[in-house]
Formats: sequence, C-alpha cells, structure tokens
Amino acid sequence: MAAADRVRATAIGLSAVLMWATLGLFGAGSGKVPPFLLNALCFGLSGSLALVWLALSGKLVLLRQPLKVWAFGTAGLFGFHFFYFTAIRNAPPVEANLINYTWPLLIVLFSALLPGERLRIHHVIGTILGLAGAALLVGGGGEVQFSGAFAIGYAAAVASSLFWSSYSVLSRKLGAVPSEAVAGFCLTTAFLSAICHLALEETVLPASALEWASVVALALFPVGLAFFTWDIGIKRGDIQVLGAAAYSAPLLSTLLLIAFGFGSLTLSVGFACIAITLGAVVAAKDMIFASARKRRMPK
Repeated sequence: MAAADRVRATAIGLSAVLMWATLGLFGAGSGKVPPFLLNALCFGLSGSLALVWLALSGKLVLLRQPLKVWAFGTAGLFGFHFFYFTAIRNAPPVEANLINYTWPLLIVLFSALLPGERLRIHHVIGTILGLAGAALLVGGGGEVQFSGAFAIGYAAAVASSLFWSSYSVLSRKLGAVPSEAVAGFCLTTAFLSAICHLALEETVLPASALEWASVVALALFPVGLAFFTWDIGIKRGDIQVLGAAAYSAPLLSTLLLIAFGFGSLTLSVGFACIAITLGAVVAAKDMIFASARKRRMPK
C-alpha cells in the first residue's frame, strides 16, 4: 500500500475518534433511556440508514459474507457493548471505565502480532501517556479504589476491552471484507441489544424532541458512521497511531461536556490534555516526520 493511501486511511480512522468524542454530550442529551434500549435504537437506525444507502447504490451484494465474518463483526460490536454495560452495572463507573480504557493500549500491543507491522518503543510510550491522561479524566484526579466485591464488574470491563481491541486488530486480517458489511453488524447488534433490553431493563423512551434528536445524532455519528470509518482506518491505516490517538476521545468528550455546561474545567483535565496530546504526537512520530520530509522534497 502506498504511503499516501496509508495516511489517508489513518485520517479517515481518526474521524471515528472525533465522532466518539460526542458520545458523552449526545448521551447526556438522550435523557434516561436505559443503555441496551439506547444501543438498540442507535444501531437499529444507523444500520437501517446504511442498508438504504447500500440498496440505492446497488451495493447490497456486499452484505453477502461468510457466516464467520458476520459472527466476528457482531461479536466485536455487540460483545464490547454488552460487557461494558455489564461492567458499569456491577462495579463503580470510575474503576470500570479505567479498566475499559485499556483497549487503545491493547490495540497497540496486539498490533505487533500482525504481519507487516512493527511495534516501536515510541508507540508504547505514546499510548501509555494516553492511558495516564485517560486515568486522570476518569478518576477526576481523585483516589481510585479497587475492591474484590466488584470482581464481576471488573472482569466484564476486562472482557469489553479485550473484545474491542481484538476486534480492531483482527479486522486487519479481514481486509478483503468491505467496510459496507458493517451495516449488517450494526443491525444484528441492534437485534441482540433489543433482546437484552427486554430481558434486563424497563422501557424508558426519550421524553422530548431534544432527547430524540440526541438519539438520532448518536445513531448518525458515534454509534453509526464512526464504526464504518474506524473499519477503514484499522484495515488500511496506521493501527498504532489510531490506538494511541483513541485516548483523545475521552478528553474531547470531557471538553465538549464542559463547553455545554455539563462539567467544569479542572487541573486534572488540564494535565490530561497535555498527557494525551503529547502521547498522540509521540506515537505518530514516524508519520509526522514522513509528512514533513515529503513537504520539503523539491517538486
């Protein structure tokens, strides 16, 4: 793959991180809709819209994938959300989120097992800096205490991290599977989420036009288009850079919540901003230098 194509794919993948940064804001705006129902609504809408687009563009045939591909994609999307929701139901959210946010680090480490990829020390350093910044955000600068009483929740958080990091890395080996197939993964995830909602939750629908608009915004971007652009990035882009840059999602999400009055700017947020930004720059060192050298080359 040409270097320019790799950079372009990485940039497309990074757009997913930007969209995931709106999860907190749109999630807060969606009211008291329970998580599995919200998952079903968002994935159902995003998957249906993608299905319509495929039909209009004559690409429905791209959904004809082997059963193992459908199982893999559904396990990645639904498995991550199922274990994440299980984690925050059975453990304090701070500790559960901190464990869950190890998935970008695992992506960088697991990528060393991929053919043609080489894990360098600056990738690891950059990702660890990002993890430190995420810890500051999730913990709010306070003391994080782990207790054996919440072992089930912690185990579920580990599972959610492993599911998403494994899905992201192993997708590289399914490079021949078109990103349009993600539409099918979204629809099966919506179906399974609806089943979990009926079994585990009380139905609470959005109570106002603003809450419904927030659900639609979630479906269009962080719980919709983001999964398609992420698929392009992890299959064709720089997976180590994407892993490290993923830590900017909780930072940008926090800043958006602050900007819209859902939080306040604190010292820990400032330090997290520095750590995550520095980590992303360190991890992307090779790409940044390569781009700079290209600009300096005579035409």
